[in-house]
Amino acid sequence: MNMPAPIDLRLRQIRLEAEGIASYEFVSANDCALPAFTAGAHIDLHLPHGMVRSYSLVNAPSDGGRYVVAVQRDAEGQGGSAWMHATPRVGDRLRATPPSNDFALMEDAAHSVFIAGGIGITPIMSMLRRLRELGRPWRLHYASRSPRETAYADALRAMAGDGREVDFCFGSSRTDRLDIAAIVREAPQGTHLYCCGPARMIDAFLAACGSRPAATVHFERFAAASEAATEGGYDVVLERSGQRLAVAPGKTILDTLLDHAVDVPYACTAGVCGTCRTKVIAGEPDHRDDFLSAEEKQANDSIMICCSGARSKTLVLDL
Repeated sequence: MNMPAPIDLRLRQIRLEAEGIASYEFVSANDCALPAFTAGAHIDLHLPHGMVRSYSLVNAPSDGGRYVVAVQRDAEGQGGSAWMHATPRVGDRLRATPPSNDFALMEDAAHSVFIAGGIGITPIMSMLRRLRELGRPWRLHYASRSPRETAYADALRAMAGDGREVDFCFGSSRTDRLDIAAIVREAPQGTHLYCCGPARMIDAFLAACGSRPAATVHFERFAAASEAATEGGYDVVLERSGQRLAVAPGKTILDTLLDHAVDVPYACTAGVCGTCRTKVIAGEPDHRDDFLSAEEKQANDSIMICCSGARSKTLVLDL
């Protein structure tokens, strides 16, 4: 799988956006024009120790001279957010994969409703800013733990008005609860609905949108809804080299490849970003990701090696 060449970025500003959430503004390290992006896009930052992490771009696409991401520190994560909060300093250089978009905004929609949970506000911020530039109306329902943990609250209040509405919902208040089913039910027909947040929020959103046209329902997960395939007990054959590797119980395909020093692209390790998508030559994948569509999974010609496994005894990959 051919990956776009990384770009060199320089960290220009770090800003505290809420308790436990900091934003990072990057510009070109070489005074070159940055690749353009669309609302909802993300970049993959290349961190030390082989870590690659996907972060949504928060700024508007028209603000093309910089990339701004926001990172919530996760004490139970795999180390990327902890490193981002503890180590980088203004002036540091980092490499990144150019922007890509798996959560695109429908700019011509007559009505747009957004549901954000916690750090799930990040891709939605770019969308709201884009729609504001276009003069399109929107409504945001934003759930967070408490006011002090709500990133971009002041910016959102400043954007409200003239057909743009913001409803905050704080878990710290016993009276505030986000009724996703009601939000979807009350949205006019033809409304495009967007959701980004924790797994339970996404699941509730998809359940509520069951009768809506699929083309009007948009979501982005932080992690796949299914657990990674770690049962093992099958072989992976690398078509280009002929190498055969046994995937042991407790290991994913990605784990096995990295254990044998096979260099493959990956980022989220959760089956949601698409970075590790690999062509399947032969065999039947056991799909556990939330990136491939139902049709793509049925075709069985590609696999997310970070979380998916094999139903057949042998899986031949284009590696």
